[in-house]
Amino acid sequence: MTAPVTAVVTPLMSARRVSLIGALLVAIGPVSMAIYTPAMTEIVQAFGVTESAVKMTLTLYFGGFALAQLVAGPLSDALGRRPIIIAFMAIYCAASLFALFAPTVEALMAARFLQGIGASAGVAISRALVRDLFRGEESSRIMNLIGIILALGPALAPTLGGLLLAGFGWRATFVAMLAMGLLIIVVAVFALRETVVADRSRLNIRYLGGTYLMLLRHRHFMAAATVMAGALGALYAQATFLPFILMDEVGLTATQFGLGMLMQSGFFFASSVAVRLLLSRVAADRLVAPGLGFILLGSLGTMTLAFGTLSFLHVMVPVAVYAIGIAFIMPAMSTAALAPFGREAGAAASMMGFLQMGSGLLIGSLGALMGNAVLAMALLIPLMGAAACIAFVLYRTGPQPSEPAPRGAFHAPPG
Repeated sequence: MTAPVTAVVTPLMSARRVSLIGALLVAIGPVSMAIYTPAMTEIVQAFGVTESAVKMTLTLYFGGFALAQLVAGPLSDALGRRPIIIAFMAIYCAASLFALFAPTVEALMAARFLQGIGASAGVAISRALVRDLFRGEESSRIMNLIGIILALGPALAPTLGGLLLAGFGWRATFVAMLAMGLLIIVVAVFALRETVVADRSRLNIRYLGGTYLMLLRHRHFMAAATVMAGALGALYAQATFLPFILMDEVGLTATQFGLGMLMQSGFFFASSVAVRLLLSRVAADRLVAPGLGFILLGSLGTMTLAFGTLSFLHVMVPVAVYAIGIAFIMPAMSTAALAPFGREAGAAASMMGFLQMGSGLLIGSLGALMGNAVLAMALLIPLMGAAACIAFVLYRTGPQPSEPAPRGAFHAPPG
């Protein structure tokens, strides 16, 4: 008797292609922040404004990025991933041109806000793409590979920003951003395959509000997303503190600052590679607890900034240790947060990204109100680490829902 032949499920795109496209989409957000930070002190002088005014350009970028995610993800659920990526990247490119020729700091603030809106689609849709096509340990491995590639962008961006600043002035950073936005549009047009079927009936406020209310009430999602918010959100908060700590307090130049930030991204990159090797032997969720241990250790080191004399290593060693922890928790927690959702993958990815960026925006804003970047980092970053640990306890003690099959796949004919 002949055994039955089972149909083979083949994803629309390979794991490698999804990883590369996803990393490019995710990278534009932090790269647009990291390449800009070395120029902040020069912009203060160029426009003759206060340090607080220039910090506001970063805060508004955060705000646009965080809020627009809540729209980008659901729009991609309803209209498709490709058209929304292209539309939002067009906004990003237009805003980069606006920033390039900004005559005042107020115009630069508006441009940075629009840049944040445009870049927001990247982080939401990249994760939704992975959820559309993969699940379980395979999804975790792709999230890890995205993290590895992602680490290279923020690692090189401050260095590139410092070199552009030294050679061509602060406006050159926006030329680089424009080029990256155009690259993503080209990739979306020629390399990205659509993974969802458009459903315009979902374009209504009542449905969207109900979806987000469901996510906020979903214990599993909120616990996993809060672990990510406390961990990855700290990177965004640190970005508002470190330029002023390292350049104003430690005394680094813009180029030295850019090179010095390689310590954070370099440790994240190396740890992500180590995690990839471990994932061939260990389930991704077993790496989360050790990762939180690194985050706690980094938090304790950051607390010591409030005491003694500052130095580059005193500041950056705890930052690097914290980054190691992020690399360990990101694959499992990203996958876990999105696991229960198939139809609402874009909205869930958007809410998770919003919580990450929103936590960074909140902590960065609280730090700005404190008026002392060193004290703010010493007090607020450890609170984010503690929040991630508490959320993980809630995640582990709560119910683990089932994971629907990916929908962005086709069944190859039997035989």
